[in-house]
Amino acid sequence: MTAATLPGLAPADPPPVVPRPGSRAARMALPRSVDVLKEIAAEYGVCVRPLAMRRTDLDTGLTEVIDLPCGATREDKCAPCAKKNRRLRQAQIREGWHRDDEPLPSPEPATEEQKSLILLRAHFEFARDEACRASQYDQVADLDEAIREVEEAIAAEGLRGRVGPPHGNADEDSDDEPGRRRKRSTKRRQDAPDLPRRKVERRTVGKTYTAPDGSTFRPSMWLTLTLDSYGPVRPDGTPVNPDRYDYRRAAWDAVHFPRMLDRFWQNLRRCEGWNVQYAGCVEPQRRLAPHAHFAIRGTIPRDVLRTVAAATYHQVWWPSVDVQRYTLDRLPVWDEQASAWVDPDTREPLTTWTEALDDIDDDPDAEPVHVVRFGAQVDARGVMPGTADAERTIRYVTKYITKHTGDCHKATTDRQRKHLDRLWHQLQLTPCTDRCANWLLYGVQPKKAHAKLKPGRCKGKVHQRDTLGIGGRRILISRDWSGKTLADHKHDARAWVRALLGATTDSGAAGETGQLVDDQGTTPERVRHAWELARPDDPDVGPLSHRLMRSISERARWRSELLAAKDRAAQGSSDLSATQHVASQHDGEEDQSGRGPDDRAGGGPDQHE
Repeated sequence: MTAATLPGLAPADPPPVVPRPGSRAARMALPRSVDVLKEIAAEYGVCVRPLAMRRTDLDTGLTEVIDLPCGATREDKCAPCAKKNRRLRQAQIREGWHRDDEPLPSPEPATEEQKSLILLRAHFEFARDEACRASQYDQVADLDEAIREVEEAIAAEGLRGRVGPPHGNADEDSDDEPGRRRKRSTKRRQDAPDLPRRKVERRTVGKTYTAPDGSTFRPSMWLTLTLDSYGPVRPDGTPVNPDRYDYRRAAWDAVHFPRMLDRFWQNLRRCEGWNVQYAGCVEPQRRLAPHAHFAIRGTIPRDVLRTVAAATYHQVWWPSVDVQRYTLDRLPVWDEQASAWVDPDTREPLTTWTEALDDIDDDPDAEPVHVVRFGAQVDARGVMPGTADAERTIRYVTKYITKHTGDCHKATTDRQRKHLDRLWHQLQLTPCTDRCANWLLYGVQPKKAHAKLKPGRCKGKVHQRDTLGIGGRRILISRDWSGKTLADHKHDARAWVRALLGATTDSGAAGETGQLVDDQGTTPERVRHAWELARPDDPDVGPLSHRLMRSISERARWRSELLAAKDRAAQGSSDLSATQHVASQHDGEEDQSGRGPDDRAGGGPDQHE
């Protein structure tokens, strides 16, 4: 019998088992030095898988191996580089969110040299047209060469873009018939509400509001867009009834979700009448359907956002996929003589991509194979600049950008794993583009078909298990958001550090103390160094652990110098504020006595007059 336990007294926990010193369990409990090295590297922001690049000075012939960061954007590849990219994206969103001025200046007027080159290009175009009319094809070839040279001169003179499209054959990415372009009706669907259309103004800043006390403020917005429902789901994101959950529509919506986002911003700009700017991220919900968070510059009425979301749709005019004619066990075969995919039994060629689209064009009652729509849930709220809510929202928008799409919500139960498997199975059979090999399963040869196509094993990102159908870019930044590219923001960060440390970018001797040498010199025309990728087995490339330790030591010294510079800057600003405060108090005392600074100098404005 077991002795009864007195009320309020619980049995004591057994003491922890301590492994015997010197045993295998005691040795395995010790941390590995390599893991500790990688943890310290991640703590100091050092890339754990750097690229060894050999740099050769073209002036002196000096060669050295330099470790460059890999630049990964995912934590599973390189956590330090991914975190650095996340901070850079946060700075980009922060800089462009609450702007009160236009980020990009207007173009400068053209110079006389630029105008003369455009005029010369026009003369060549006129002469080429005359030569074509007269069938003087030898002159056409000479004029084409002259046009190419003048186009290069126009680009070298500093003009953006091309004056006109080049002469030659049709683009390879067009349809099989050269010069043919398919046109679809732009008439809106009857089941979608109409939207007002205004002429879009060339402005990107929002409206300024004036308070009763005369102060002005310019708030911005945060917006979340989701897809429609495919069936009731549980709190963990799994469907209540998996057999009635529409996995096919979920897969098609995920594949074409980026197109519908582009259509939404186009409709919103036309409806509002100004160039709305946005910055956001696409990530999966717990039910594994994609949704997007956006920071919007300026304010837009919530009713307008909901109306535009309800009126936005994307139609996919592709061949029908209602019937799957072939399975992974019975696939079409490639006919070398006909250079086409044929039926394995009848040897009849499958319908080509051009023929399938021609059938859709010839059918007046044809319907799109799929229509993507937003869901009824549209979350929008205002955010004031400079508040804690703004910083919290920026962190929320960039919460999952360092993770794979499939890693945002880990499947921890069997129900979640089965839900993921069903969606992934449907994505494997869903065509992603007009060149996807999965079209062979539905009896259609994809565009530019070849013998290496493998239905059900397309290499597109949307078919991978880790992407959940989100194969495109997950970070969406409008063109006029901050007026800078990601490289420009990196340059701004380096310039801030250099200014804080008091360093210079003047080109000097490599390794000179107190200077940060510009690798390409002061002018971009002259290349000072030659770069090449070093092999891991090269004799001048040391072991990875040695390179990591050197980088950690260098980064630790940089961090100490940067913190010291920040302390000196903070101390200087505090001393300056104290000096200004004492001076203001002294000026106030003089004002109360009726004497100002001009009286102390012995001559005020009245005396000078």
